[in-house]
Amino acid sequence: MNRIEETFMALKKQNKKAFIPYIMAGDPNLEKTIEYVRLLEKCGADIVELGVPFTDPLADGPTIQRAAERALKAGVTLKKVIALVKDLRQYTRIPIVLMTYYNPVFRYGEERFVRDAVSAGIDGVITPDLPPDEAAGLIRLSRVAGLDTIFLLAPTSTDNRIKKVAGASTGFIYYVSVTGITGSSLLIDDELYTSINRIKALTKKPVCVGFGVSTPEDAISISKVSDGVIIGSAIVKKIVEGSEEGLKDFLINIRGAIR
Repeated sequence: MNRIEETFMALKKQNKKAFIPYIMAGDPNLEKTIEYVRLLEKCGADIVELGVPFTDPLADGPTIQRAAERALKAGVTLKKVIALVKDLRQYTRIPIVLMTYYNPVFRYGEERFVRDAVSAGIDGVITPDLPPDEAAGLIRLSRVAGLDTIFLLAPTSTDNRIKKVAGASTGFIYYVSVTGITGSSLLIDDELYTSINRIKALTKKPVCVGFGVSTPEDAISISKVSDGVIIGSAIVKKIVEGSEEGLKDFLINIRGAIR
């Protein structure tokens, strides 16, 4: 059993939901990223999602796009992000998931990527532009090495698609709450709850919701039906504002809302 499985099992026993914050690795630099991950854990994060900067982040909105640009200008690469996690393992055992587009993984080499990621202490990978239909090699290598592969579902996903993604996903399933990009406005309605319940009727794997979640009120609503809440753009905005106290207060408020 890996760290992600252990986390969800422990939360389920306590009838609690996962708080999964996202930050861009290397924004503004790798040293600060280590500090931010430790702060996220201190403020109650259960799993941390680390973005890998990429030049063409199709699924990301302006806030995360700008964060990726800043990280790229600072010279951050997939190799450096993996090394960063290895350094982080001196301080923390919190589950860490990489959110990366497939091109950096392809250039790095799938086999080498999986080997180095697991060796560094990375627990899972999300590749938003790589559907499970095209990920057989990465899935096979990851299964053998113990790296979770986390795939995405959307409001438009059919039952057949849900079953496909559920079968390919380990760790948890990432439900994209809006048919748009990160940072889009979240619409919490009966359709959202119906979609998530439909997924949960077809799989026992944890379902976590991201894209558009930005306030404690959003987190309360989402946590009623999901197994975890993913928040990215709102946290990146707080980091850009430069107030560590403001960021800390925001994280604690979100954590309290989810609990």
